[in-house]
Amino acid sequence: MKSMLDLGFISIHYYSIFLLIAFALGCILIFKEVKAKNISKEFIENLLFWTVIFSILGARLYFVVFNFDYYLYNPLEIFMVWNGGLAIHGGIIAGLLTVLYYCHKYKINSFQILDIIVVSLILGQAIGRWGNFFNGEAHGPIVSLDTLQALPIPSFVVSGMYIDGNYYLPTFFFESMLCLIGFVILLLFRKRKNVKTGQTTSLYLIYYGLVRFFIESFRTDSLMLLNLKMAQIISIIMIISGIILFVKCRKDNLYNEVGEE
Repeated sequence: MKSMLDLGFISIHYYSIFLLIAFALGCILIFKEVKAKNISKEFIENLLFWTVIFSILGARLYFVVFNFDYYLYNPLEIFMVWNGGLAIHGGIIAGLLTVLYYCHKYKINSFQILDIIVVSLILGQAIGRWGNFFNGEAHGPIVSLDTLQALPIPSFVVSGMYIDGNYYLPTFFFESMLCLIGFVILLLFRKRKNVKTGQTTSLYLIYYGLVRFFIESFRTDSLMLLNLKMAQIISIIMIISGIILFVKCRKDNLYNEVGEE
């Protein structure tokens, strides 16, 4: 599987292409929603600029920390993000902190902004996973060709899962499809009447937490904390946080108006 698109005068990594597509579509959805809610476009532009930067830095730092032994002896590779190695949980944490700080600074309702962002975020995650496909990463254990052909997987994905003489379970594909389903669920949920501010965010935390916990049980390249898969630990925290937030929003009707911090 080629990881780069060779245009002759320049080679572009597919990983980068899918990240750019995810970012572009995410921004289109965000700007459409903020316009409908009459939120300052300038505020959102600045927020997205800093959130994307710190999310990428957070995703890379998270990955490097859990692979410190390798990068200690290969420090220059820390900057080669086009080769993969962006941990989504690190990006989510850094992005969340950026949004919370920025909204607090300008006295904007952080939960209302997060409700807008998470819908685009999960779509971006669905798209971004295809960068892992071209890099030959984020897959599961070795399986037989018959096993892959028996599953509802496109033939080109099956072919792409033949890596170094073995076929692998395409966990990236399952996560991408589940994130796409999650995008539809969040989009429809957000349009319902009487949805409290913060509940869309809480639903994202619960849904993606469940998805990633399940997917991670098959991954063979997990970031580890002692004998535990770090992604599953974070997923449990996301699920619990999402449930608490959903109940609290329902009970207290959290922050219904923009500007109420």
